[in-house]
Amino acid sequence: MKISVCIPIYNFDVRELVDDLKKEIKNQSIDAEIVLIDDASEENFRQINNELQNKVEQFVLLEKNIGRSRIRNLFLNYTKGDFLLFLDCDVKIDDKNFLANYLKEIDQNRGVEVLYGNFKIDPAHSETLRNRYSIEKEIFSVERSSDFALLKTVNFIIKRNVLEKFPFNEVLLNYGYEDFVFAKTLEFSKVKFSAIQNPVIHFDDASNEVFLNKTKTAIDSLCLLLQKSDNEKFIKDIKVYRVAKKIKNIKMKSTFLFLYSLLEKKIVMNLLSKNPNLKYLDLYKLGLLLRKMQ
Repeated sequence: MKISVCIPIYNFDVRELVDDLKKEIKNQSIDAEIVLIDDASEENFRQINNELQNKVEQFVLLEKNIGRSRIRNLFLNYTKGDFLLFLDCDVKIDDKNFLANYLKEIDQNRGVEVLYGNFKIDPAHSETLRNRYSIEKEIFSVERSSDFALLKTVNFIIKRNVLEKFPFNEVLLNYGYEDFVFAKTLEFSKVKFSAIQNPVIHFDDASNEVFLNKTKTAIDSLCLLLQKSDNEKFIKDIKVYRVAKKIKNIKMKSTFLFLYSLLEKKIVMNLLSKNPNLKYLDLYKLGLLLRKMQ
């Protein structure tokens, strides 16, 4: 089998996503399977997605949430494909040739081991803090690239034997930096990577408040990585860590945190407003990290 489409589910209705994938598989006679793993979603979402039980090759229901990294590694136990295509559950297919585009690239780009297809933002939510961040910091505009820094786990395909050799870091149970560390691991191992324009539409309607809470979780994940010196090679290029380390090294941590405390209320108010400033988000993350750094 050529492709296993892997969709980790958490509190989202994936029926439309699965139906669109199945249509392309059928219409273009693509050698592919669809595997779903539900990471202990709320009961109402389990009931909504339950009708997919007989429409996919595997539908695994977990009783306990195991997190973003471990669940992706778990797909190795339930799939058969030579390539594993990972899609976040909150995406929509934007091209009827979505799977075919990946297969064409695999056939033409001989030896490629990881492909990242990019994503778009649902216009209805483009002004939120979360999606402004995606538009300015995460979505790339070039036609193709070999820059591992572009890799995000929302929409990527990887050879089975590569994921078996270089799985996600399961220390990172929660949101934040699991894709960055994964990309760095692949880059250091000289895995052949390409980023191409084969995007999905990302439907993230998280409020600014929810995204700020996720940002706190991400900084906690970064601090977890900081506890082991071996992780320095993975995180040294993360901007907020680089700046925090420099401030600490020049013994300006206390001064920065004092000045930040004077502005913190204003910064948070802006980030929760209808017109958030991403420069304030950088300061917010830096303040969170410096307060936790020893």
